[in-house]
Amino acid sequence: MVQLYNLHPFGSQSVVPCRQEPARFCCGRDALFVAGAGGSCRVEAFALREQGGCEPLGSFATLGPVRRMAHSPAGDYLVTIEEKSKATFLRAYLNWRCMSAGSSRVCVRMVGHKMEESYSETLKEQMSIVEMPLSDPPLCVSCCPVNGDLLVGCKNKLVMFCLKYLVINQNLTVLDFERSLILHIDNLIPAEVAFCARHIAVMTELEVLILKLELVQQSADRTEQCAHRGSTLEKPEDGGVKDEGPSMPTLQLELDEFIVCQKPVELLGEESKLCEIPITLESTELPTEDTKCFQVRYLLFRRFTPDQSPFGFCEETKLHSVQLLPVYQTGSSVTDHEEIENKRELLSLFCFFSLPHVGYLYSVGKLVELISTYQYSEKSEQAVLTPQFLHVITSENLQCFTVRCSAAAARDEDPYIDTTVKACPPVALDVCTLRMQLFIGPRAICHFKNHIILLTKADTEDITERRKPTRRMLSRKADSIKSRTNSESEPGWNLYIINTVSTIQLYREMVDYSRIYENVKTESCIHLLSEAHLLVRAAVMDPHFLKSDEKEELLKAFRESCAFLGDCYSRFDTKDYHLALPYYRMSGLSVTEVLKRLVSEGDEIQTYERGFIFYLTHSLNEDLNEELSKESANKVLQIFCLADPVQLPHILCSPCMRNVCPLTAVKYLQKVEKIMPSVVVTLTKAFMALKMGDLTMCEHEMGSYKEMLCGNSENTIPQLLVDFWEALLVVCSQEEILQELLLRVTSQYVWRISKKQLPETKPLKTTEDLINSCNHFGLIFPWVTSIMSMGSPSDEDYHEDISKLQSLLCSQSINIAPALPVLEPLTEAGNVGLTIYVLCSTRLGRYEEALDQLLRRCPDAAVLYAQHELKGDNRAVWWNKLLPELCKTTRLTGNDCPVLISSLKETLSVVAMELELRDFLSLLPEDGTAAFFLPHLLHCSQRRLLT
Repeated sequence: MVQLYNLHPFGSQSVVPCRQEPARFCCGRDALFVAGAGGSCRVEAFALREQGGCEPLGSFATLGPVRRMAHSPAGDYLVTIEEKSKATFLRAYLNWRCMSAGSSRVCVRMVGHKMEESYSETLKEQMSIVEMPLSDPPLCVSCCPVNGDLLVGCKNKLVMFCLKYLVINQNLTVLDFERSLILHIDNLIPAEVAFCARHIAVMTELEVLILKLELVQQSADRTEQCAHRGSTLEKPEDGGVKDEGPSMPTLQLELDEFIVCQKPVELLGEESKLCEIPITLESTELPTEDTKCFQVRYLLFRRFTPDQSPFGFCEETKLHSVQLLPVYQTGSSVTDHEEIENKRELLSLFCFFSLPHVGYLYSVGKLVELISTYQYSEKSEQAVLTPQFLHVITSENLQCFTVRCSAAAARDEDPYIDTTVKACPPVALDVCTLRMQLFIGPRAICHFKNHIILLTKADTEDITERRKPTRRMLSRKADSIKSRTNSESEPGWNLYIINTVSTIQLYREMVDYSRIYENVKTESCIHLLSEAHLLVRAAVMDPHFLKSDEKEELLKAFRESCAFLGDCYSRFDTKDYHLALPYYRMSGLSVTEVLKRLVSEGDEIQTYERGFIFYLTHSLNEDLNEELSKESANKVLQIFCLADPVQLPHILCSPCMRNVCPLTAVKYLQKVEKIMPSVVVTLTKAFMALKMGDLTMCEHEMGSYKEMLCGNSENTIPQLLVDFWEALLVVCSQEEILQELLLRVTSQYVWRISKKQLPETKPLKTTEDLINSCNHFGLIFPWVTSIMSMGSPSDEDYHEDISKLQSLLCSQSINIAPALPVLEPLTEAGNVGLTIYVLCSTRLGRYEEALDQLLRRCPDAAVLYAQHELKGDNRAVWWNKLLPELCKTTRLTGNDCPVLISSLKETLSVVAMELELRDFLSLLPEDGTAAFFLPHLLHCSQRRLLT
């Protein structure tokens, strides 16, 4: 479902001063290229200004009228498909900026033409046109925004050209192309193609196929075979029983009377191989040591059928606007203020394509899935996708939709999203229309940064209608946005530059708009604030964010949006109330600040929703540095006494509540005790009595349940006492007492695990509760989890004690040496014992002993352990211990243990990144298979060359 809001994403607009009617146009870097219509053979270039408008840079002649054009940010070149004398030509315009400097020199050369050093001076000051001949006419073209490679669509084939940087001398580097790969695809006439990071989207009138070219590791003796490697789907062989149906000529005559439509199909991931579109790869580059061998992986196939009506098929049902949108990982975090070098590392990839009345947005990166479906109010002509918006043109409108790219990319980037630590609006959140802006005759659109380039062309009757008074536009900025009616518009066409408003401005408008629904429609308020949050998140994830003038303002808006969402999930009765906790955490607000936002002044009784109580419970159960004031702590007591009295004893043990008035606490505890008496309440009252210095009261409370605090045998410790020790760990600050408590709970966990003894009552706190509330319990390491996943089913019965013990040892609090005798009974206890042994060895710095045990008892976890533990000064253990041991063990087992082979490959990859080539080579076994080790040697040598 698409929701409609009346917001204002579009700002100022200006007209591009073209000399002739545009036929094609595209954007790139800071430039706009416009190819003339009719028989024009010229391309005009304009510089786009950040704040709007443009200025001419110059123009250059083409061989013939331009049918398709695209700009590559990598290499800053323009590629065109031109037509002359009924023949089509593929050309690339390099160093075109010389034209704006007044130079009229042009060099025309064939692709792959060797550059002579004598041309070095002239090449700097002239534009180069590279001719790329093809055996079949080019139909469409796309440039990879990541590396500048070029993909050309022809009938039954796709041709890939690699962008090359040729170093002529130390002062001159020249661009060139090399035709490197041909994808032969039977019965395919591509209407559009998109190309990004070896991902290919090819679109026909009713079909979309998305592929990925994957590198294949091959040995030196297979380089020649790689040149004609095929990735084809098997076809049935001729033979077997023949069909006794009608003869082919007769059948063809019958079929000619019908329109044959195949069924609509959607195939995702591995299933897309079933699309029955065979692909054969043909390598066209010269085989060398650096030759890349590819194979095709099918990612998505979608087939549509024409719209049907009682009068026949609708011929206008055709796909348009296929696009691959990359989202880059900048290496920065929204909470990290350090300046980090801006590196364009691909994080996520999205694909969009559209039918006349509906558009589809897919994620095609780590997971292939449909993210959003866009229903248009009228027939669409073209669409363009950006990280923040989807812009669609219809016969009368420029429409702006929200997108979910930032929501999906955020989850690819940060594994803590969708936990109690961080949150992000769901990918499945309904999209909305922000604006439907009236224009007369929109025909084509493209986008660059905050600029939308829109071509409008009115028919004769439209021009007549424009002279009549028209209805008032919806925009409050109608005077600046509406279509021009001056003399410039008389020819019937205009090329506009429309600037989208700044992220901060639109964010503010969304927040203001959400207040309309604050007390009326809960879900609408959350939806609009989620849209505002995703808008800011997309801006923060932009590669240019680190250099943005709005950086601090965007970070502030991000935290503010998290606070607003936290307020919503705290105040409203919604099923997703638990999201209050991660959003408040991301906002950076303290508990005191949240209390001021949500709790009214005075003693009036409020109703507190589940989200607020959930947030307070988790926040106060953590070992926070924040100490609430006496007034705030007493207010918290009042809140929990009303909303969740069972939690009151646990809340009083929080470090945040150190300043609570003990007398007030006892009064509230007495109220709770009258309703639901328990040992925990009594123990908490005794604890408060100690804080007041009232020993008589303390002894009285402790004596109330004396029989329950004593075990049935000499070795049995009641669970209530263990609960008490765990609660004391949260507030204990004296090192000597802390270590005593840690040894006591450790001893009890070990005793129950070794004796297979379950606690007589359910523990008050789970492992997750203790990790969240006490820094003496650490997050359990991934390699520990990996070992336990292969453990005995019987371990599940004692999972809570096992995980608590492992969590204690994963923290840095307990002194390992004194604890070793206590842990001794578990050292041989299967996978549990293995984790305990390795954790202890690691804490004592005995990494090699730990690896020996892992390789002997659980080799699957060896590399995972090394990745987590062998860092910094301990990194040398990778090549001094792990690599030799894996080589030796793999040699003994041969190919019978794929886990060892996989671990060895992973280790070689890490070591290749760390060592010099000579040192790396010296570590490899002399009797090793060259084909196995060669890719890692090449990787090591290439890395050194790059650095």
